[in-house]
Amino acid sequence: MRAAVLHEIGQDKLEVLDDVEAVGFGPGKVRIRVRATGLCHSDVSAMSGVLPQPAPFIPGHEGAGEILDVGDGVTGLTAGQRVLLCWLPACGACPACRRGQTQLCLAGFMNAGTPNFKRPGGDVFGFAGTGTFTEEVVVDAGCAVPIPDDVPFDIAALIGCGVTTGLGAALNTAKVEAGSSVAVIGCGGVGISAIQGARLQGAAQIVAVDPVESRREAALRFGATEAVAPEALGDAKQRITGGEGFDYVFEVVGRSATARTAYETTRRGGTLCVVGAGAMDDHLQLNMFELFFDEKRILPSMYGGGDVLRSYERAIALWRAGRIDLESLITHRVPLTGINEALEQMRTGAALRTCIEI
Repeated sequence: MRAAVLHEIGQDKLEVLDDVEAVGFGPGKVRIRVRATGLCHSDVSAMSGVLPQPAPFIPGHEGAGEILDVGDGVTGLTAGQRVLLCWLPACGACPACRRGQTQLCLAGFMNAGTPNFKRPGGDVFGFAGTGTFTEEVVVDAGCAVPIPDDVPFDIAALIGCGVTTGLGAALNTAKVEAGSSVAVIGCGGVGISAIQGARLQGAAQIVAVDPVESRREAALRFGATEAVAPEALGDAKQRITGGEGFDYVFEVVGRSATARTAYETTRRGGTLCVVGAGAMDDHLQLNMFELFFDEKRILPSMYGGGDVLRSYERAIALWRAGRIDLESLITHRVPLTGINEALEQMRTGAALRTCIEI
């Protein structure tokens, strides 16, 4: 089958090959025909080495498709069923799951170190234990989440990661209050979803911050009340909050520099919500006095900070009701052979979300 493969960490282009095979099918597993997958910045971060990932590997973790086959012991799933791929399935038995923090379950990460593809030259890993830049993938049954018939594959793919992450940061983690002031730093697909979440919660001012003009323009269409370049954030803070700082600031870039800016832009007693996935050697520096004196809440948000299955259901319900716009998040569509063009669009900020149609 066809798949887009990164041979070595640090390469900036993928090679679309037709000699890849999905492996590992058996008890507790499902084989899925991927129909649509989103290009997430985490895929690019894994390619560059910011996020740890063994190579060679197939990127992609935000996908949807149809079940081709189910292994022994799998219940509730059947061939032909439409599903989205959950890259972080909950085991239901670990301490995190028992506490209701299923987004912190580590069971899914255990699979990331096991190759689920192969080529004539050897094993190939799937990013985050999935790898959706391919025609077929074999995953644990818990990764396959049934979707209603009225949810298109491209919309389901977005819900599988970016939308759930951004919406959940505003609704689950930060719990944005009505009438509050919000700033969102980084307005790609996840940042735009955080903006939509803040709007749903009734935020009075939502300032979108991004260096790319087209993304700033898009943020206004999705609910931001103002959109500024990073160098204008200080002025916006002064005008909107009287210099005090915003009630909530979302960092959706994954870099210590922007996290520091976000901290300084948050009012005393306000909330900094860290959504971006950054590198292990990129350290955020805070001094102990400001940490104590400012009493700012620093809340990391992993995969939307809540039960992902319930978050999927909520996103679908809000989309059906017209409360969130998911169709407009997809600004580019390409076939698998156009993946490198899509990567360049993401790196330059030209795309909010690219759907790879397979």
